Amino acid sequence: MPLSHRPTLTQYLIEQRRRFPGASGELNALILDVALAAKAIARAVKLGELGSAAPATPAAVNVQGEEQKPLDVLANEVFLRRNEGSGTLAGMASEEMEAPYPIPDSQPRGKYLLLFDPLDGSSNIDVNVSVGSIFSILRAPQDVVDSGRAPVEADFLQPGAAQVAAGYALYGPTTMLVLSVGHGTVGFTLHPDLGEFMLTHPDLQVPADTREFAINASNSRFWEPPIKRYVDECLAGASGARGKDFNMRWIASLVAETHRILMRGGVFMYPRDRKEPARAGRLRLLYEANPVGFLIEQAGGRASTGLQPVLGVRPTALHQRIGLVFGSRHEVERIEQYHRDPSEAEPANPLFAERSLFRA
Repeated sequence: MPLSHRPTLTQYLIEQRRRFPGASGELNALILDVALAAKAIARAVKLGELGSAAPATPAAVNVQGEEQKPLDVLANEVFLRRNEGSGTLAGMASEEMEAPYPIPDSQPRGKYLLLFDPLDGSSNIDVNVSVGSIFSILRAPQDVVDSGRAPVEADFLQPGAAQVAAGYALYGPTTMLVLSVGHGTVGFTLHPDLGEFMLTHPDLQVPADTREFAINASNSRFWEPPIKRYVDECLAGASGARGKDFNMRWIASLVAETHRILMRGGVFMYPRDRKEPARAGRLRLLYEANPVGFLIEQAGGRASTGLQPVLGVRPTALHQRIGLVFGSRHEVERIEQYHRDPSEAEPANPLFAERSLFRA
């Protein structure tokens, strides 16, 4: 499609707003502010060690107990500063901050809540692998809007099905913004000369079937039986129960994994396992699982904990973790079936069994 025929992000949002004649335009303004934050972060990521965020002090540890890269701190600050004065938000919550961030009293407040992981996959920065930002938009409870009070943690604890919009920015060979406002999932590419996000992927669809799966195989000894059964069958290939060969992928960047699946299908698994039994999973429900689940399901895929649709989970804490399986619908449904029927005998697997291919 010629450049002149490609809608910009602004034009796309105006067109979506026409579906709701009474809409105020606040959601459009908020998404455009998030997009502007993504442009600023993309520039910082592109500069890498040449930028002002180069390490100068020992790394800090965030509320998740994870090492903070300098770009984590910078990206979080960009999101806060870019959105706090927009007048569209009642409050924000970030993976990098222990408590919700209230809009300063000097700024107008709006009716939405913004949750974000400012720089997902930042552990890959040093090896120049694609990283990104993930965001989720909720409506603030009506009493927050009416009273003007600062939102508290409980106000953010809404199921993923309540999201108004969600998306991610991908900082790779090109910078992309993938978005859903509840009417499908679309992708925009940042034009480096114009500085505009242009619509390049107007109707992303996740194929129902796939021959690709992504999982961190180093955790195989901790997997629960349904996940082990599924992976064993994939590894058995054409000679096994599935009757076809599979490829295994693992990038260790949720945004990059999600993007690959939206582009060509696949299934991603970061399930609950026995490595840390006290945790229900490794990914964050509000900042990662819910927005990714929203995008995937709007594109015809499926997102699940293995036991239930992830968008139906009622959050209990701001930084709650959860197991997540998403991607091509038929594969996710198969994994859910294995969780419902754990009585099936586990097939032998020569790769991960005690006497493996790598032992005499």
